Amino acid sequence: MHKEDFADNHFIRTIIEEDLKANKYQQIITRFPPEPNGYLHVGHAKSICLNFGMAFVYDGICHLRFDDTNPEKESEEYVHSIQEDIHWLGFQWDGKPRYASNYFEKLYEYAETLINKNLAYVDDLSIDEIRDYRGTLKDPGRESPYRSRSVEENLDLFRRMRAGEFEDGSKTLRLKIDMSSSNINMRDPIIYRIRRVKHHRTGDKWYIYPMYDYTHCLSDGIEKITHSLCTLEFEDHRPLYDWILEKLEIEPRPHQYEFSRLELLYTITSKRKLNRLVTEQYVSNWDDPRMPTIAGMRRRGYTAPGIRLFCKRIGISKSENIVDLSVLEGAIRDDLENSAPRMMTVLNPIKVDLINYDEILTKSRQAPYHPHVPEMGEREVKIGKTIYIEQDDFTLEPPPKWQRLTPGGEVRLRYSYVIKCEEVIQDDLGNIIELKCSIDHDTLGKKPEGRKVKGVIHWVSEEFSSPIEVRLYDRLFTVERPDMVKDDDGNEVDFCEFINPDSIKIIQARAEKVVNELPKEARWQFERLGYFVTDRYDHTPEKPVFNRTVTLRDTWAQKNNK
Repeated sequence: MHKEDFADNHFIRTIIEEDLKANKYQQIITRFPPEPNGYLHVGHAKSICLNFGMAFVYDGICHLRFDDTNPEKESEEYVHSIQEDIHWLGFQWDGKPRYASNYFEKLYEYAETLINKNLAYVDDLSIDEIRDYRGTLKDPGRESPYRSRSVEENLDLFRRMRAGEFEDGSKTLRLKIDMSSSNINMRDPIIYRIRRVKHHRTGDKWYIYPMYDYTHCLSDGIEKITHSLCTLEFEDHRPLYDWILEKLEIEPRPHQYEFSRLELLYTITSKRKLNRLVTEQYVSNWDDPRMPTIAGMRRRGYTAPGIRLFCKRIGISKSENIVDLSVLEGAIRDDLENSAPRMMTVLNPIKVDLINYDEILTKSRQAPYHPHVPEMGEREVKIGKTIYIEQDDFTLEPPPKWQRLTPGGEVRLRYSYVIKCEEVIQDDLGNIIELKCSIDHDTLGKKPEGRKVKGVIHWVSEEFSSPIEVRLYDRLFTVERPDMVKDDDGNEVDFCEFINPDSIKIIQARAEKVVNELPKEARWQFERLGYFVTDRYDHTPEKPVFNRTVTLRDTWAQKNNK
């Protein structure tokens, strides 16, 4: 990994460089703070590359901190998957992973400090009542009737909340700021609520849990974060972030900066909605290769350098960051172009009988695994009496400029001879079941004399190939923004209605024998077809299983622009 691997010329880099130049900080400290309530997705990849990337570029450090303040939705499974994803992307956090739950005692002490400063109070209003009292964007809020409680009463009630004396939802601790503020986040926000839920790390120790906004800024302060990088939806929360740090006199003071989140077309980047796809079994799991999760992209065959390249290309800004899926696929293709060896594979076979095949006369050739990377080596591409070609490479009625096989026509087999179709065998329904072809034995490695043969097709020999399972993945949704579609009345349409029924197709194919030697997660180009990867779970050398990573070209755009 190199410093030029990350997005440049953006405003956050300018801020960091100016801070360093002014000796504002001795070292840059960033953090990546996921909530362990789901698997990371492509939007998180952008944030990971930014936070870890800026620490890397400016010789700083980046913390991994789990903001685990909502135990009802959190689990160790998610904690483990997040750590694995970050490592796989090529990054390493400073020290051990950190947890907001590590700071629960300190956060509680800060809350008592705010109460003692008469800046926080215990409220008996229900959540619905608090919402009603909060007001609207046009109308100011109303103060709670419990806002005037004394410091002593608030301390007593808060300590009893911690001791578990009160029922869930019966009381909250709120900050005392300004119910008439134009920023609703400043209208006495809740910072603690009662929850009798077992926490995945602290167990049953706590009956009260801090809210995200309160926890986040103080965790940043405890860890001495210099640049707290958040997506734009937290911009309206920054006044609250600063208010808490100021009132508690936290020094050195971290600063929050916001950038636009990634909106990737033909997918969704909401953990809640992705969780629904999993729980309602629209996909097999969080790491289904159709999912935009990092685990799903990895299983599909996307590479860590390819994802990092994508994050560099889309850049960092405050403007809307809506990106077509083809940009991500293009970055993956560019990375795989020089890193994936080649093999020949036939996905939809037609049987071809080479009628003049001769064991002595018919020879084979050596072919490179990559035409531009000789260190990948080469193999012998063996031919036999029976071979298979793609159904798409033969037609009874060729269109104009057709350069593949036809009745009576010729084509060159990749790395082998020119063959001519002498006979087509069809069943009673007219389906083509076999071709009889002849070999021009004088064309191995050289052009035929007296005629031009333009087409070259891939093929495999029956004897020297192996059966494989291939999973052809396509886009999960049929519309660009599936969770933004509205009906004629302006109501949001269920995004699950736009799931692509052809997002996965499983076929049986044939490939060169090298497939029986491959480990899991081996990325290859099937010549003329696309990039594929051996499945990280289901593949074995005895029963090879491949997932299609991406086609060689953007076939989706071609298909949908017709």
